[in-house]
Amino acid sequence: MIPLEELQKGKIFIIDKPLDWTSFDVVNKIRWNIRKTHGLRKFKVGHAGTLDPKATGVLVICVGKFTKRISEFQNEDKTYTGTFKLGVTTESYDTEQPENETFPTDHITENLIHQATEQFVGDILQTPPLHSAVKKDGKRLYELARSGSEYVPEKRPVHISSFKITKIEMPFVEFEVKCSKGTYIRSLAHDFGQALDSGAYLTALRRTQSGEFSVEQADNGPLEKVYFEGNDPSTT
Repeated sequence: MIPLEELQKGKIFIIDKPLDWTSFDVVNKIRWNIRKTHGLRKFKVGHAGTLDPKATGVLVICVGKFTKRISEFQNEDKTYTGTFKLGVTTESYDTEQPENETFPTDHITENLIHQATEQFVGDILQTPPLHSAVKKDGKRLYELARSGSEYVPEKRPVHISSFKITKIEMPFVEFEVKCSKGTYIRSLAHDFGQALDSGAYLTALRRTQSGEFSVEQADNGPLEKVYFEGNDPSTT
């Protein structure tokens, strides 16, 4: 058990977020277990950079006085690996929604795939997915999407330091991306499909690095024994 005094002074947990958990599920699970273990009514816990439910990997959790450093960690670059499926799209740009449109892929060569990455490296403008937590007039975009709104989010500047294709097995393409805060890899998948005169969506995503923290540093093993037991966020 981690002493309460140590937690209050501030501590960072590096969590390998499980598939289908939200980032807030992880925060709530850890907060609930700290409160239960130490008999507290309140305790500060927060995360430094949201991961979508369908993504896994590094989630930086700050507790106690280290919650004041959340913005510092959020601003760091992130590294992701994952998979795009070419020739099809979904409304959410990932597997949260079913495939809704198909596109030709016969013209797509390995050389074309590698060339298409070049236009996304550097400072670019990116449109967030409508199915996202970005706010518009006080409402989350995913709330607007569920209500049938046809609102198109405004483009936002992001920076992609590197975008590498690591494996091609059509229609699936594996990649590694290093990017700035606020970059949506789902949007990158969608835009990448359009750059190939086709379609694409994100079928798998894993954050391997967040600033100085890597997935190899994940605390899930020892942390599970005290604060992260079970795999069902509903148990919180």
